[in-house]
Amino acid sequence: MPLSEHEQRLFEQIERSLAEDPKFASAVRASDPRFHARRRLLVAAGAIIVGLALLVYGAVIKTPPLAVGGFVIMLGAAAYAVQSHRRAQSPDLHVVGGTTSSRRRPRGRSGRRSSLLDRMEDRWRQRPEGHR
Repeated sequence: MPLSEHEQRLFEQIERSLAEDPKFASAVRASDPRFHARRRLLVAAGAIIVGLALLVYGAVIKTPPLAVGGFVIMLGAAAYAVQSHRRAQSPDLHVVGGTTSSRRRPRGRSGRRSSLLDRMEDRWRQRPEGHR
C-alpha cells in the first residue's frame, strides 16, 4: 500500500533529522547487516586473490604444497563468500532493531521441505468448499 503525501512528508522529515545526527548514523551503520556482508565479501575477495597468487607462485617455483595451499585458501575463501552472500540475502531482523520470534526456522533442505509442506497444508485448508 503506497504512503499518502502527508506520510511521505513525515517520513522524509524523520529521515532528514536522523541523517543529521552523526552518532545515530554511525550506530546504524555499525549494526547494518549489509555493511558487515559487504566487508565479509571484500575479505573473501582478498583471500581469493592471495590464494591465487600462492597457487601461481607455487606452480612457477614447482612447489606443489604451496600451490595446493593456495588452492585450499581460494576454496575456503569462496565458501566464505557464498556463506556471506546467503547471510546478506536474509538478514536477521533483530540486528536492525525488529523482533524475531523465539522459534527459529530449521536450516537446510529439511527446513525447505517443511515450509513447503506447511504452505501446501495451508492451501489445502483454505481451498473453496465446493471442490471437496
